[in-house]
Amino acid sequence: MTKETIKRDPKPSVERVENLAQRIVEGDILLPKFQRDFVWSRDQIIELFDSISKNYPIGSILLWLSKQKLRSEKNIADLPVADREEEYPVNYLLDGQQRLSTICGALFWSSKEGDPGSVWNIVYDLRGRHFSHLDTLDDPPLHQIRLNKIPNAAAYFSQVAAIKGMEAKDSSALADEAERIFALFKDYSIASVTLHDMPIEDVAPIFERINSTGTKLTIVDLMRAATWSSDFDLVDTIENDILDELSEKNFASVERKAVLRSISAAAGGGFSAESIDNLRKLGAKELRDAASATQAAYKLAVDFLKNEIGAPNAEIIPYVNQIVVLAEIFRRLPSPTAAQLSKIKIWFWRTTLSGYFSGWNTGQMASDLTSIEDFSAGKSQEIVVSAAPPSSNIWISRTFRSNNAHSKMLGLMLSHHGTLDLVSGQKISLEKALAWQNQREYHHIFPQAYLKSESISPNRINSLANFALLSSTSNKSISDRKPADYLLDCMKGHGDEFEHIAKANFLSKNALQAALDNDFEEFLKIRAETLQKHSLKLCSWTDDT
Repeated sequence: MTKETIKRDPKPSVERVENLAQRIVEGDILLPKFQRDFVWSRDQIIELFDSISKNYPIGSILLWLSKQKLRSEKNIADLPVADREEEYPVNYLLDGQQRLSTICGALFWSSKEGDPGSVWNIVYDLRGRHFSHLDTLDDPPLHQIRLNKIPNAAAYFSQVAAIKGMEAKDSSALADEAERIFALFKDYSIASVTLHDMPIEDVAPIFERINSTGTKLTIVDLMRAATWSSDFDLVDTIENDILDELSEKNFASVERKAVLRSISAAAGGGFSAESIDNLRKLGAKELRDAASATQAAYKLAVDFLKNEIGAPNAEIIPYVNQIVVLAEIFRRLPSPTAAQLSKIKIWFWRTTLSGYFSGWNTGQMASDLTSIEDFSAGKSQEIVVSAAPPSSNIWISRTFRSNNAHSKMLGLMLSHHGTLDLVSGQKISLEKALAWQNQREYHHIFPQAYLKSESISPNRINSLANFALLSSTSNKSISDRKPADYLLDCMKGHGDEFEHIAKANFLSKNALQAALDNDFEEFLKIRAETLQKHSLKLCSWTDDT
């Protein structure tokens, strides 16, 4: 293990919660701008202190000790965070904001100048042994102690002395309970994990592995903190300006990181994490201009996907980074010629069939950007794809799954080809059929139940070559019937029109004959070859490429 690796290992430690809260108020621990606002309810606040009073664990916190400059909050829990001299490194709080904000708020709230209805106006009732909120700034009864007295031992034990002097039978017990609570809060500790200085793009995946709340922290959130100003908020720009506009076209689900890559390229950088990190060097105007250019480019890219590819939504796009590259193409070339548009379509199908984006690395990002520059400038007649097509066996070996790029390609090819319902002969509603989560619109040509009865393995049953688009109504009418039965009915019902319907589903005469013979293996082989031939044509690749 290298020294560098050791340096970057997460370092666990145990620290008193009061000290952690004090460090936040003093500005030693900062809350980056990607953190959400305080959202806990009064009940959640009380529940946290109840857990502490019972010495229950409340979870660990995650800090990032970094030299990188991020915008941070100036207030926490209605308390001003002290300004500190600019020094490095800085402790950024990545996980634990709600818990530490709660502790800060209650322990350091001012009952002299505060709002009587504040969520931080909290007392511990020594008799009832519970926490509650007050709605007054007046001093509560002696058997109730405000939590903001805990950091001030003198003030706290002054009240304890007054409790001991009470003419009440339980005064001694109340004083003992007060001392117990004080000692418990002073000694209560939690685990703190510190990530030592590392590149910003490495922090997000570590956070996702370590944190226990299920909250996702992405490079987009980190870059929001790195680029934030009163004139520019990265997350708001991506979500409210760019993705909201795409919602009308059913493309609002594009990943925020994909949009961030496009903003980075539009700002004069590239698609890589290193280029994204350089956005921190730009001013608000440069960032706004890059975002505006990205917004316009995404509209053009989505129009291309809907009109030229037949994709009704973002979920059906095989790789999200295809949208990233398309956006950069249309940013540089907003009005391509017919010949250029044809080359862009070829690029899309080639990158899909070859699985080019399944492992998009920094080197590919750089070469793709160069290829886009040359293509848009007229220096090259095509956008280079450094990949070769797979064999036709891909349509047999790959099974139908929602996260499978070739499954999506099959859906897009059927959409692009103008598929028709085998039973009704009507045009399939692609908006519904390719809504991807609605897999009822996909149909096993050799019905699943029938193949199970023939002891065919699940992987074979679910081969891509065994799928077509079919309405759910038609699907139910077929049920578990043999292909020889239901296809014969379809042929009789449609007459001469059935040949056209079959071709719209990539069913050749030989494939149909194999289906009518209930020969599943022969059917798979023939239809896989048909799907391969059509996909190679879309890619402008020949069989011997």
